[in-house]
Amino acid sequence: MARDGAIYVCQSCGAVHGKWSGQCSACGQWNSIVEESRSAPPGALKPAATSRAKGLNFETLQSDTPEPPRIVTGVTEFDRVCGGGVVPGSALLLSGDPGVGKSTLLLEVAARAALAGRRVAYISGEEAVEQIRSRARRMGFEKAPVELASATALRDILGTLKREKFDIVIVDSIQTLWSDVHEAGPGSVTQVRACASEMVRLAKSGGPAVILVGHVTKDGQVAGPRVVEHMVDAVLSFEGERGYPFRILRAGKNRFGATDEIGVFEMGDGGLREVSNPSALFLGEGKDRAPGAAVFAGIEGSRPVLVEMQALVSKSAYGTPRRAVVGWDTGRLAMVLAVLEARCGISFGDQDVYLNVAGGLRINEPAADLAAASALISSAMDMPLPQGCVVFGEISLSGEIRAVGRAEARLREAQKLGFDQALSPVLTVKDKGVKVTAVNRLSEAVERISQNRY
Repeated sequence: MARDGAIYVCQSCGAVHGKWSGQCSACGQWNSIVEESRSAPPGALKPAATSRAKGLNFETLQSDTPEPPRIVTGVTEFDRVCGGGVVPGSALLLSGDPGVGKSTLLLEVAARAALAGRRVAYISGEEAVEQIRSRARRMGFEKAPVELASATALRDILGTLKREKFDIVIVDSIQTLWSDVHEAGPGSVTQVRACASEMVRLAKSGGPAVILVGHVTKDGQVAGPRVVEHMVDAVLSFEGERGYPFRILRAGKNRFGATDEIGVFEMGDGGLREVSNPSALFLGEGKDRAPGAAVFAGIEGSRPVLVEMQALVSKSAYGTPRRAVVGWDTGRLAMVLAVLEARCGISFGDQDVYLNVAGGLRINEPAADLAAASALISSAMDMPLPQGCVVFGEISLSGEIRAVGRAEARLREAQKLGFDQALSPVLTVKDKGVKVTAVNRLSEAVERISQNRY
């Protein structure tokens, strides 16, 4: 039986339970429920306080107050994802897998912003100051005037930040902070919620721009209560596949910019290097394109990106053929295979199908349908696509090739990288600079690939 004043909180999803159990009924995680003391949430009002509350002063949407200038950190890819720079008084949450380079990225952001004349504080609860200095020396930023501190007590941190005037404050990480108002341990749902709330309140009260680092669970979600993601202004995720040197910064939420923007970095011995031309990173370097490879002209945020999609179709040795996908949606592959069989007469029922996006990039755009289908057809027929050809287009269940947005930008990027052909839907773009082979239906694409007619 639960003792008085105690609640049981799931450390994975934040669900509150009346008693302890081995499995959380909300998220299904095992051994994630921890006993915590019951306490009033920060800022909770007593009943008598509501009678003394002040009234609200409503305003209209019109305002003559100019928007505050953004803080340009000097890390172009980071500023791009933030919407052109960090907004003063905003709160950002950066998450990522362990070892992906979150601390390295933020140390570079802090160093470049400090060298540009901004006052930056870097507070770490995971590393000692000397460890941060060692990383800065390795990255070549040992002379940057970044103010370092190693602390976990929320009361001390807030007391210092309220006295001092900083432009940017980086806290690495929110799971290490501890508030003495609550009895729960650091990293618990109660502590993460309370500490994040206080840091966001500091930023919104005319304070600095606050960047919080957040740990992730084994599922890739931000650890702790979901309310933290609602409190902050932007949620950034730093991704990277093991075995690949590049890292991708994405914005899952951004109140001051687009949410589909990405920043590309390459990890090296001296830290992260910005990649201004991601297409050259994701494309293969071979001169002759093998069967089963198609170059997809995609759009990531505001920039066009060319990436190679690779497919392998082989005779299945088992009763149930395999379907393995890396970097693309498994359900989308199943749909493309079904359309190829129903509308084009190409059966993959006894074939193993493997699909991979080269370089480890993950594609979520429907415009990749035709590129994936072309790679599958090329592999099944052992017919390579032309070396200088890019492919894009969405496939409907009827086998129709649907038009996609920003076709002109896709073709312009392809032309810049030396591609002179494109297999795509019918386009209305003038002065393409690239020879476009337009197809209305998937069966036409199959015919052109099989007959090598472009």
